[in-house]
Amino acid sequence: MRTSGLGSLPGTDVAGGVRLALADVDLPWLPEFPARGPWAGMIGRSLGMAEGLGATLLAGEWHLADVPGIDQRRARATLRDDLDICEENAQGFTGTLRLTTAGPWTLAAATLLPRGGRVLGDRVARRDLAQALAAGVAQVRGELARRLPGATVTLQVDEPSLPAVLAGSVPTEGGYFRHRAVGTEEAVTLLAGLGGDVLHCCAPGLDVEAAIGPHGAGFSAVALDARLLGRPDWERLGPLLEDGRLLWLGLADAAAAVAPTADRLTADALAALRPLELGPVLQESIVLTPSCGLASWPVAQVPRVFAALRTTAERLDDELAR
Repeated sequence: MRTSGLGSLPGTDVAGGVRLALADVDLPWLPEFPARGPWAGMIGRSLGMAEGLGATLLAGEWHLADVPGIDQRRARATLRDDLDICEENAQGFTGTLRLTTAGPWTLAAATLLPRGGRVLGDRVARRDLAQALAAGVAQVRGELARRLPGATVTLQVDEPSLPAVLAGSVPTEGGYFRHRAVGTEEAVTLLAGLGGDVLHCCAPGLDVEAAIGPHGAGFSAVALDARLLGRPDWERLGPLLEDGRLLWLGLADAAAAVAPTADRLTADALAALRPLELGPVLQESIVLTPSCGLASWPVAQVPRVFAALRTTAERLDDELAR
């Protein structure tokens, strides 16, 4: 069983965070550091990657714009710096390295049109945003692969808003109404355009079939918060894991801001996984992670949570092999 992280890390020490991501987990990623400013968080970084699409930050909210605003330009410059630092610290790396981006639906729910109203409410605008994101992400993946020729660059797509988008529960800009539910077919089509590998959602109610099902968006893995998974979720996940899909299990509570013990994590994992009765299949199908990004954590706690996850992974390998 393997371990990884998801999304953000605390502080502004990008080089230190990259080194930690490369050394402390089995499946490293290029972290986000939102403490540097809104252009460095999930939404800002993703809009910085969008190709041929302008955006600007006004009163704390991202809007589409005719030309890139100063904060979008900062997002692009910050990402270039991150790539430089990653290249410097990952020379000779030959494993899998993961790039992260907000998904098109979370981005559409978080971004406003130039004259107001969420992008989510405009079918053409949300399609254009998704296409611009897909083009930009492909360029960044290619750039990262060029800088690190021995690495296999994969993509994590963060979609915390996707369940609300599909359920029609995203509020309008003023908050009085809700946006109409998006159909699953459209949602899957725009997600598939990214060519992602891991779909991460830390909100309840994700349709896992839409992500990793045989007629879904083509992801090989789904990353979910273990605390939000009920019996029906596990019943849907079991057959997919048997078919070779992966579950990145958010075992350590990212909201706790303190590392749990390996004993606690092991007990929680066994309580969730043993009823599936998949035994050794789970050793290859499960990746242990925090439930979400760790940007709000004290820096000193971050290595401890990954150490606890590594110990838990080793114990689970022994337990599930029996």
